[in-house]
Amino acid sequence: MTIAKTNVQSPVTKLALTRTEAAQALGVSPQTIDRLVKRKELNPNVRTRRPLFPVTDIERFLKEGTLRPEK
Repeated sequence: MTIAKTNVQSPVTKLALTRTEAAQALGVSPQTIDRLVKRKELNPNVRTRRPLFPVTDIERFLKEGTLRPEK
């Protein structure tokens, strides 16, 4: 008898995303995330071992509309 593996999702909602997850959520590359940080359009929380992007910051960015042109 074989036991089927199920992909059970955690009941905990993520409050922050990694750089890669943030890129996937926005449909951009991780390099674009780096540019957005450099232009201060996204603000990662750096209190952890790796930068985390609060979901609320990503939502704010999306509500603001289009990307600002690079200088």
